[in-house]
Amino acid sequence: MIYLKKRQSIDGARDLLTSVSISYDVLKLAVAREPGVTKTAVESLPTGSGQDHLPVVIAAMPISARERRIAFSLIIVLAVIDVMVAPFANVRLARADGFIPAVQTVMCVIDLLTAALLFAQYSIYPARALLAVASGYVFSGLFAFIQTLAFPGVYSSTGLIGDGLNSAAWIFALWHTTFPLTLIIYALAKDRRDVARLSSGSIAVNLTVTVAFVLVTTAVLTWLAVNGATYLPALYFNTLEQTPSANNVNIFLWAANLAAFVLLFVRRRTILDLWLIVVLFAWWPNFLVAIFETYVRFSAGWYVARVVALVASSTLLVVLLAESSALYARLTHAYLLLRRERADRLVSVEAATAAMAHEVRQPLTAIATRGTAGLNWLKRTPPDLNRASECLDSMVDATHRANEIITAIRGLFKDTPTQRVMIQINDICSEVLNLVQDDLRVGTITATAEYQENLPQIYADHTQMQQVILNLVRNAIEAMRSGSSDNRRLRLVTGFDEKSSVSVYIQDSGDGIAPEFRDRIFDPFFTTKPGGTGLGLSICRAIAEEHGGALRLSKTDSHGTSFELIFPIGSASDNRTAVRPARSKANIEE
Repeated sequence: MIYLKKRQSIDGARDLLTSVSISYDVLKLAVAREPGVTKTAVESLPTGSGQDHLPVVIAAMPISARERRIAFSLIIVLAVIDVMVAPFANVRLARADGFIPAVQTVMCVIDLLTAALLFAQYSIYPARALLAVASGYVFSGLFAFIQTLAFPGVYSSTGLIGDGLNSAAWIFALWHTTFPLTLIIYALAKDRRDVARLSSGSIAVNLTVTVAFVLVTTAVLTWLAVNGATYLPALYFNTLEQTPSANNVNIFLWAANLAAFVLLFVRRRTILDLWLIVVLFAWWPNFLVAIFETYVRFSAGWYVARVVALVASSTLLVVLLAESSALYARLTHAYLLLRRERADRLVSVEAATAAMAHEVRQPLTAIATRGTAGLNWLKRTPPDLNRASECLDSMVDATHRANEIITAIRGLFKDTPTQRVMIQINDICSEVLNLVQDDLRVGTITATAEYQENLPQIYADHTQMQQVILNLVRNAIEAMRSGSSDNRRLRLVTGFDEKSSVSVYIQDSGDGIAPEFRDRIFDPFFTTKPGGTGLGLSICRAIAEEHGGALRLSKTDSHGTSFELIFPIGSASDNRTAVRPARSKANIEE
């Protein structure tokens, strides 16, 4: 019986040795990488190439309510302008031969810049449908400029190229056939999961082939319009008056534009779809004026239609530049946060690893040596139980020593100086919502914030507070991914109990936490997520308690989960005063 008990003690010591060894290897691996980047963090980065993983290009970003309102407002403005100008569309105005080259040269530059940005987005998000849109803008930019060369009265009375009468009109027809055609191709192909992992060489080849195809096609079509105009139906009797054939051509062009418009409207998913709809709508007056009026050029409707088309054509370029600037700002902010976090934590992690490597090795070596000796004493015939008992006593002492070392190393993290200042918790919540904007878009989650005004400030580390709330918000987002996309709501509510503490509530509309897990969610290494580490909530609670506050599970059921963060108000002198969770006026459960 004594032999079995001692044998179990030796097995227990071996288990301790194994668990401590694994913990040491994990910690050592965490800092063996690039400073500030753990292996877990690297492995958790998105590696797929679908839309869910690349919400950084407008061809993959879902339409937000704000963008929908802006685009709809612009369409309303364009429609109002069209209605106001319609009664005067056929009014003859002074002939300005410099109008066409000025407007269409600017349009050419805008369209080619837009195409360049779309090609750049293809290098990030290699979807074939994106090449179709970029090709359409290359066609548009080139034909916009080429038409000025053939337009009568611009550079010469008969134009620099063409027959001096119909070539410019046919180039316009080719222009507004190729552009909607590429958008139709895009609309039909954009929902296919054809985003592939391509090497930089493959992407460069695809871009080169696409640009070459567009240039060759443009050259061939231009040659046909310039040299074959005499064999094509006449579109103008003179430089101002259209033929009936021109009306039919304009009906066809408007029908092609309308087909692309309807397809994009029905299949709209992304920001790119939305603004292409606006661009197509802006070109309608050009076709409608030409359909219903015989004398088109240099009329009030003709001038206004070209200016409106120029402004609307610029919208996609503005959106691309705005999204690029916003992305750059978010990346810069994230980089600064990473540097600050690394500066705060890297030294402590390295010190803890060095201490673990140096100090824990000695008691572990003693445990292994004494365990081997104890086994040898027990294998003797008869077993020397006294000597075996001495070995086990030494192993127990070494175990206590290892426990003391680990406790001391944990203290390194708690005692690491932090830069605590007076901060406003409403500002932290606002920063967090800005950081997760793309996650909210991809998850089609509606986020609302209810901030109590004039909240007292708390004395805390800005980065730690941000990371705590950010972790809770991201947990909430993950909890809603499996639910219906029509019922994904995230709420952040701040409040003050009118006494000594402020509170933050984070509520999701997910499926809730299973009853058997509710008492364990704050335990270290406990997780219900397949790729989780089980450290997020335990670290959040530790940071909250280190600041004299608390973190608790406020509510969870089939309608969602809410967490409550409590922090004491005050200054550095009384920051260590702990508070207990208290219900504030802004309790999210109400």
